Amino acid sequence: MTNFLIRTAVNGVALWVAAWMVSGVRLADGQTTFASQFATIVLVALIFGVINAIVKPIATFFSFPLIILTLGLFTFVVNAFMLQITEWISDPLGLDFTIDEFFWDAVLAALIITIVSMILNLVLPEPDADDRRA
Repeated sequence: MTNFLIRTAVNGVALWVAAWMVSGVRLADGQTTFASQFATIVLVALIFGVINAIVKPIATFFSFPLIILTLGLFTFVVNAFMLQITEWISDPLGLDFTIDEFFWDAVLAALIITIVSMILNLVLPEPDADDRRA
């Protein structure tokens, strides 16, 4: 359970940084209070985590030849596609998460999310094997 909460927090921070750095990605811009902004970021991070757990392995499997051909760079396109799916699901749920253009905005945001997640996963402690059994 702790690992799930840490991953959701990492996703939330990474999504927030990407929205802050990429002008075509907006996350919780229309929200007026901090609580509503925080709730939107956490809910979008949860959706993004579920999509990464369910859809991303399938998309990666089918795009494996392109990933090999581009020496792994096509992974950013797959990650951008996961962001686009997150936007499509967030909209009917009333969450304020939009991406203007797929190629430039979503791919750049996917790159930023990857870098921020990598840095946060290096900084945050990994649970011990004894903690996982408990």
